[in-house]
Parts: sequence; C-alpha cells; structure tokens
Amino acid sequence: MLRSFEQTRDVNLVVRVAVILSFTVLTALAARVTLEINGVVPFTLQVLIVLLAGMVLGARDGAASQIAYVALIAGGMPIDARALGPAALTGPTAGFLIGFIPAAFVAGWLVEAGFNRVWLRWLAGVVGIVIIYVFGATWLKMELNLTWEAAWTVGVEPFILVDLAKALVAAVSAEAGRRLLARQFNYFPDLMNKS
Repeated sequence: MLRSFEQTRDVNLVVRVAVILSFTVLTALAARVTLEINGVVPFTLQVLIVLLAGMVLGARDGAASQIAYVALIAGGMPIDARALGPAALTGPTAGFLIGFIPAAFVAGWLVEAGFNRVWLRWLAGVVGIVIIYVFGATWLKMELNLTWEAAWTVGVEPFILVDLAKALVAAVSAEAGRRLLARQFNYFPDLMNKS
C-alpha cells in the first residue's frame, strides 16, 4: 500500500526535472487522444495524466509538470488538444488547462497527507476533477456568455463518468508509479526505507 511520507529532495536535480518534464510530455501526448463531443470541449486523456502527476510526483512536482505544460502552450507550442498553441489559453477551454495546475497540486497534497488507500486516492482524484471543472466551467461561462446551466451541460456533464473512471485508474496506478520512481531513480528515498 502507498505510504504517506515526506518527500526528500536529495534526488539529483537533473533526474527530478526529467521526471517532472516526463509528465509534461505525457500531458501533451494525452491531448493528442482527442474526441470531439460537442464542438466546445473535447474529450482527452489529459485528466488521467494530471491526476497521476499529482498522485505519483506529489503536490509540488505534480503541479510543476502542469505549470510547464501550460507555459509551453503560452510560449507557442501547439501541444493542446486542438493544437492552437497560445490561442488555447484565451479560448473557451482555457479554464480547464489552467485548472490542471491546482488539480495536480491538491490531488498530490491529499495523497501526501495520508490518502493512501485506493479509495482515498480515488477521492483525491475526484477533488482534482472538481477543481478542473470549477476552473473550466467558470471560464467557459464567461468566455461564451453562457448560463451556469449551459456551462455545466457543455463543459462538465458529458465528462463526469469518464473522468471518475480516469480517477480510479490514477488511484490504482499511483502506487506502482511511485515505487518505479523510487526504485529506478531514487526519487523517493524514504519510500523504499519504509517498505
């Protein structure tokens, strides 16, 4: 079972940055798995990666991976779902992209704080999803001048069940991800000591 532990930062800085950026790349790759549902908000696998980033890397590094993702988009890289680059950060889905950052942080923080059973990690993932929805639906409402009901119908409702399943996949996979990083890269030195 995933244990609650203090993350040490004795790990080599190059390894730490590489691991953070690997989740940035995974988020960009997950954006390529896109299905247009309603023409406004596309279905992607990004929520899964965002939650995994937090649960596996912890609050700070998980959020850092998503800050890097959003910064790369702002810097001109077309790595969002529709390959718009910086325009994605002013369009109707910008709130969802910005919401990735606090979602990864909070999901990671909850896991670090002791949400160490699968069902508790799933709850941490659900909290992360709610954060993404709050940012996304609020921005969607303002950008498209929608009612709250319309923002819910377009930006949240079609995705709920699939996102809850993504949270479950992240919750089940998180322990294996942390153990892999601990074993291969000494990313969490005290994790292996507590086994």
